[in-house]
Amino acid sequence: MGSFTQQEPIPEAAIEAAIAVMRHGRLHRYNVALGEIAETVLLEQEFAQSCGAKYCLAVASGGYPLSTALRSCGLKHGDVVLTNAFTLAPVPGSIQGAGGQPVFVEITKDLVLDLDDLQLKIQSTKAKFLMLSHMRGHLVDMDALIKITDKAGVQVIEDCAHTMGANWNGVPSGRSGVVGCYSTQTFKHINSGEGGFIITDNAEIMARATILSGSYMLYDSHLAGAPSDAFENIRLDTPNCSGRMDNLRAAILRPQLAELPSQARRWNKRYYALEAGLSRINNLRLIARPKKEYFVASSFQFCLPNFNEDQVRSVVAGCDARGVQLKWFGANTPVGFTSRHDSWRYVDAQNLPNTDAILAVLLDMRIPLTLSMRDCEVISLIIKEEVESIKLC
Repeated sequence: MGSFTQQEPIPEAAIEAAIAVMRHGRLHRYNVALGEIAETVLLEQEFAQSCGAKYCLAVASGGYPLSTALRSCGLKHGDVVLTNAFTLAPVPGSIQGAGGQPVFVEITKDLVLDLDDLQLKIQSTKAKFLMLSHMRGHLVDMDALIKITDKAGVQVIEDCAHTMGANWNGVPSGRSGVVGCYSTQTFKHINSGEGGFIITDNAEIMARATILSGSYMLYDSHLAGAPSDAFENIRLDTPNCSGRMDNLRAAILRPQLAELPSQARRWNKRYYALEAGLSRINNLRLIARPKKEYFVASSFQFCLPNFNEDQVRSVVAGCDARGVQLKWFGANTPVGFTSRHDSWRYVDAQNLPNTDAILAVLLDMRIPLTLSMRDCEVISLIIKEEVESIKLC
């Protein structure tokens, strides 16, 4: 069976593009020969076009866009920022790092933001920012959410680390809010080790993000950037918090971006095979996927609703012994990339009983494209045997 952490090799076209950059040595995005357009600039144009955005900025990591977006949208020190109670540490970390105060919103059994709790939290906190985490690639009803936030005057920043290439009712992930943020870290949908994007249609937001990223006064070279006049009132008042992407990573990403639609189909084929296999397991609940959601499934989640802590732990251990790596979001201490809201002690403790009950029985696994369809069959069989070996009262 394949490894759950082994990604596919970088495509040959991307390797050749990277070698070309290394041969000429102009890795810095602003270091170009006369008449040359930097790989980073071309990547920004292509990514903006792929999701229908006016502006795009390529940056050095997937977390950098989150804090940069908040600052560019006008976050002030101490402002409340709402976000999902089920997310990963870079999300509350970026809010805290930008000077905001994270307040968590409950999730539903389908792992998306609870819109009823969102309305209550908007009313109780008077928050004007929502960092919406499309955690593990699950999209909330974006039409309903935007109706709520528009009415309340809340700016939505979409964390699309797990939804590049996805859409809700035909609208690409990242295009419903005022800003979309993406990651190109190794375990995401295109791979440069580290990296990310910020997209928006708002020229002032993009101008601020560009200066924050460390453009010095070279922003005119950003062909997918804000117009020059958008920088006039901000360029000397906005700090340089260097977070640029380089031409080497951009060269690696451009061929991968071109192949994203076909790669998405390959991920989803594996997802549906796992879904079919796991649907036949007693005492296991799958996560519902709405008809309006087009997802790109690089991971899979399911729940064991009738299991206690020891029983869930036994399933995880049994699967691990047979080569199936499951992550449990109900564990009391963080393991690897897995953590939950009460382990982020820089955030005020919050009462989230619905989320806690869901995470207590939630299991998660990656679906790298190195897994074969036969692997998916074997994984389903192993999980079935381990789950059904537990005797429930």
